[in-house]
This record gives sequence, C-alpha cells and structure tokens, in this order.
Amino acid sequence: MSGRAQLMWDEAVTGYDFGPGHPMDPVRLALTRKLVDAFGLDREVEVVAAKAAGESTLRLVHREDYIHAVKAASVDPGAADQSYGLGTMDDPAFAGMHEVSALIAGQSVGAAEAVWRGEALHAVNFAGGLHHAMPGGASGFCIYNDASLAIARLLELGAERVAYIDVDVHHGDGVQAAFWEDPRVLTISLHEHPRTLFPQTGWPEETGADSAPGSAVNVALPAGTGDAGWLRAFHAVVPELIADFRPQVLVTQHGADTHFEDPLAHLAVSLDAQRAVQVACHDLAHEHADGRWVALGGGGYAVVDVVPRSWTHLVGIAADRAVPPETVIPEGWRQEVFARTRQLAPARMTDGRWPISFSGWEGGYDPADRLDQAVLAARRAVFPLRGLLA
Repeated sequence: MSGRAQLMWDEAVTGYDFGPGHPMDPVRLALTRKLVDAFGLDREVEVVAAKAAGESTLRLVHREDYIHAVKAASVDPGAADQSYGLGTMDDPAFAGMHEVSALIAGQSVGAAEAVWRGEALHAVNFAGGLHHAMPGGASGFCIYNDASLAIARLLELGAERVAYIDVDVHHGDGVQAAFWEDPRVLTISLHEHPRTLFPQTGWPEETGADSAPGSAVNVALPAGTGDAGWLRAFHAVVPELIADFRPQVLVTQHGADTHFEDPLAHLAVSLDAQRAVQVACHDLAHEHADGRWVALGGGGYAVVDVVPRSWTHLVGIAADRAVPPETVIPEGWRQEVFARTRQLAPARMTDGRWPISFSGWEGGYDPADRLDQAVLAARRAVFPLRGLLA
C-alpha cells in the first residue's frame, strides 16, 4: 500500500448547480479547492480525476428507470418527471444534470477502488456525500447517492464488512435505505432529531431489517446541541460499535451543516468540533480498518465561512498534514472569496473553541438531560442486537 492520500477532484464537479438562490451553491466546492491549494495540501496528496460512473455502476444502487428519468431531465429540464423527485424545489432539473451527478459519483467510487486496491490509504471526495438520493428517486439536493455507490463497489470488489459514519446534520437516509437488509454494512448516523428537521427519519428504533438486525444506528440529537454534547454523543456510540464490527473499510460523510452558522438546521457545533470528529474518524480507520478510509463531503450551506475551512481540515488530516486550528488563512484566498462572493472571508482556521472538552460516557449519564436521553435511546435500541451492553 502506498500510504499516499488521494484527493478526488475534477473541476467539472462545480457544474452541480441547481441555479441561483439554491442553497447548494457550487462555489463552496470551488472555494474549498482553492483553500486546499492555498495551504499547499495539493502537493501532499495525489490529485485524481476519476471517470464518471457508468450506468452499470449506477445500477449497483439506483433503479434503471430512475437513471433513465435523470438522463431525460438532463436533456429537457422542463419535462422532468416529478414522480422521481426531479424538477422539484429541492432538486430542480438542469441541463447536464446526469453527467455531473455521475461524475461526482465516479469520484467516490474511484476513491473506494483506490483504497481497497491499496493505491491509497485514504481518499477524499468533498464534492460527494450526497446521502439522500434513493434507489428510485432524487431527494434533498441529491441526485445519485455516491456514498452508497462507493460502498456497493467495495462489496462488489470483495469487502465483507464496511462501516459508514454520517455526521451531517441531516439523517443519512439514502445510505441506510440502500443497505437496510445487508449485514455486511453498518450505517451510523448522528443528526438533528427528525421531529425538527428533514428528512424526518433517523429514529433510534430504525435498526435494520430482520436479515440485518443492528446494522443501522441512529443518534437523534436535540436541536441546539453544541460542541460538548455532539462530541459526547459521537464517542458514546461510534467507537464501541466500530470496534465490535471490525470493518475492512471505513466510509465517512462530513456534512458541515451541523455548524452554528448553517442556515438550514438547528445544531450549534463549531468548526473546531467538526475537526475533532474528522480526527476521530481518521483514528478509527487506523485502529480498526488497517487505515482504509474514504472521506466524503455532504451538506453545508454557510458556503464561505464554514464549508471551505471544514473540508480543508478534512483533506489535511487525510494527507497527514493537519492544519493547526490557529493557522492564519492566506490573504490570497480571502481576496478570492471577496472577488467571487463579495463576502468577507474568515481569518483563521478555527472558531476559537479549540481544544474542546467533553465528558465521556464511561463517567455515567444524567437521565434528565436531553442529550443523554438521545444517546441512551440509540444504545438501547442497537447495542443488545449486536451483543453489547447498552
């Protein structure tokens, strides 16, 4: 194994553009790549442009009729079939939608192939993480589910155990649905409670089909959860499950929309806590998956202040060149931000909360605390199914 990290990137992924005013502004991808370059991280990784996922690859997860509907909407956006979730407010159809969606999916599939074959130890596709797309429909700004496709490709290549950790503020419903009946895949999602946020799924009781009991794990966090609670929940659930499952590959989704500045959700997590979870996922890959780690982006709609910094940290961690939180952001990048967006860019790679302290679950829990109630609900629902103590 080379040990060298790969960054999956093709400039054409910035064509994933639902149009003016849509929250999924592709400038977040362009600015992230520029910030990666500004710190010289592009010289610490192998930058790879994988080919777009072909129809046979897309069919590993998506139905043939849905793929054909996406292709048709790409040619004639005005005739998009809304029964497939296309041409809606969340997922407006646009020319070339199939091609760019397949390209993003191809980067994640390529990342999975590189890690499985030992061409790279870690691989990052921050344009990916489009975790809401279902086998037969678009949902939540997601056309093709690149995370599910990467996992399906790993299984096709011979992987027997793949773990998926999703820390986006929204439930990773599409990935859970794709592998609901497959005990070879463990899906873990930490997200804002479905009572208060799309897609209104991800309840603790969702634990997998009868053929795969305990294969789906959902930690539904109360609105307003901040750094200490978010980290407490992660460490109270994820490491023990990963250690028990012993994945051969770890796939993680790092949506940046848990941030307190994100306009579409209600958690209060800082950039520094996001970085801490990225480090934790990297460490889990080394502890339990021989270092094999595929890291994806996801949501994130504070496209200047948050997303580029969060995913640049992710690239740095994968490259073994972690950017210290107190690092001053290069002036050239800040000028680029203003030129593109007319917004003032952040000055440092921190929100000023590093290091973050939190209490571990081993010290006990408070049954009256809403965060602890959420953690305990997840543990009680899943841990006994996996032969673990709740």
